[in-house]
Amino acid sequence: MTDQFPDSDPAAPDFPPPPIEQQQRMVEAILFAAATPVSVRELADRLPHGCDPAEAIRGLRSLYQGRGVTLERIGDGYAFRTAADLGFLMQTETVEQRKLSRAAIETLAIIAYHQPVTRTEIEEIRGVAVSRGTLDQLIELEWVRMGRRRMTPGRPATFVVTETFLDHFGLESARDLPGLSELRAAGLLESRPPTETGIPMAEPDDEDEGDPGIPAEDLFEDE
Repeated sequence: MTDQFPDSDPAAPDFPPPPIEQQQRMVEAILFAAATPVSVRELADRLPHGCDPAEAIRGLRSLYQGRGVTLERIGDGYAFRTAADLGFLMQTETVEQRKLSRAAIETLAIIAYHQPVTRTEIEEIRGVAVSRGTLDQLIELEWVRMGRRRMTPGRPATFVVTETFLDHFGLESARDLPGLSELRAAGLLESRPPTETGIPMAEPDDEDEGDPGIPAEDLFEDE
């Protein structure tokens, strides 16, 4: 006579997952120490087996609602950020503010609203050539990155905005960018009929017609 033992699943965890409150504490600790937004998949890889990071995130977002810091979704990840209405308290930490040049702003806007977009398409929308320094500076700021290459002759590279760009402007995705009517109402666009592309055209300026090797610092205008 042989002893009968219940079948066991070798892949099953030896211990049940911790309570959801403990899972929330773990997720909170990871996000608090992270320098960049952390995705649910990354959280799942770091938490004990059987944990539900998505449920922990939902609980934390509810817990931090109305607090001085909130848990925000940024792209595919999550991060703690200062509440929007308390941003004025952070102004003393700003050392220097410089404005992007008109050419850089227009190029960034075209990429944000038309991504993924090639350099040729950017030039067609603006109506002027894009200097190499303009794109290099936006990439250096980590607001723009190269996307997939187009499956067309020459395999041109495309450009898209980054999660750093979304984080800086408090956006969950590029779909949350304001529309033209909102920009005009805020006084950020001239009240003139939009172009076919939805982005105001620019007149050629010295930056666009100059040396393509223009220094990066010339892309900024002093306040």
